[in-house]
Amino acid sequence: MELTRADEGRSHSYKPWSGLRSYGRRMSIYTTLRYDDARAAMAFLTGVLGFTEQHVSTADDGSIAHAELSFGDGVVMIGSRPATPDAFDTGRAVVYLAVDGPGAVDAHHARAVDAGAEVVHDLVDQPYGSREYAVRDPEGNVWSVGSYRPQVKP
Repeated sequence: MELTRADEGRSHSYKPWSGLRSYGRRMSIYTTLRYDDARAAMAFLTGVLGFTEQHVSTADDGSIAHAELSFGDGVVMIGSRPATPDAFDTGRAVVYLAVDGPGAVDAHHARAVDAGAEVVHDLVDQPYGSREYAVRDPEGNVWSVGSYRPQVKP
């Protein structure tokens, strides 16, 4: 379905893609990030934030062509930034990681601090019920960790 000017201004509850369910497709979102030093990013994500390396493909020059790191039931895909920017190059991003409850947030925060992470948002209890904090990775992406889990409505 293609959106037209007539669709502008509709409320956020407008669901132009709801017809996909009739095709039996299950859509998911996976974040993809490019790094100048993808190996250092992988070390940060696994060593500081607790990601697990699932898959790594290297290019002929030894750079990371594609890597998949998991966190809980989610996956982030990363790769080396090419010398010449392309359509898939990314700038800085903010990525949210959900953990199970306020105690898990506190434990995760302690792990990140012990590992030397740069905390950019201290532990806080949000009015919407989440306990969270955020750190910056070596290339400027912000990783927010919290107890709030967004829900997809049927």
